Amino acid sequence: MNRYIYLPVILFISLLFTSCSVVGGIFKAGMGVGVFISVLLVGGIIYFVARFSNNE
Repeated sequence: MNRYIYLPVILFISLLFTSCSVVGGIFKAGMGVGVFISVLLVGGIIYFVARFSNNE
């Protein structure tokens, strides 16, 4: 049973480290590229939220 308790914690930590390395890679490529990719990500998220939450 203890194995199932630690599974979400391990998954969360692995996702946290992955996201940190992605952000580090983006900003190593340059500030302009980092801002561009961040704007694309936020725009994509807003687009999908607006598209799927529009229940007409």
